[in-house]
Amino acid sequence: MQTLLLDRRTQDMIEGYVPDGAVLTLLVRFFSIFSDGTRLRILSALAISEMCVTDISRVLGINQTTVSHQLRFLKDAGMVCTDRHGKIIFYSLSNEIVNDILLKGVEFLGY
Repeated sequence: MQTLLLDRRTQDMIEGYVPDGAVLTLLVRFFSIFSDGTRLRILSALAISEMCVTDISRVLGINQTTVSHQLRFLKDAGMVCTDRHGKIIFYSLSNEIVNDILLKGVEFLGY
C-alpha cells in the first residue's frame, strides 16, 4: 500500500475543494453547454446584441429550426433569457458571466 506524500491539511483542502455528488453533476451539465459549436456561436452573437431567431439564423447562417432548438436548450440551462415584443421574442444572455466564460476560453487559447 502506498503512503500519501501530502500532508493532512493539504489532503483535507483537496477533498473539500474537488466537487462530487450533486455539485459535480451540475458542473458537468453546465460545461457541456459549451461543448457544442452552434451553441457557442449563438452565445457569442448574443454577447454582442439581443436578437430574435430570424436575426440569429441570418447572421450565423444556421437554419431557424436549429437555432430555435439550441435557444430552447440554452434557455432551459439558464444561459439566455427572453423578452417578447408583440409576436417577436428577443433573446439575450441571462448573465454577463456567460460572456466572461467565453472570453476566458478565448484568452486561454491565446487569441
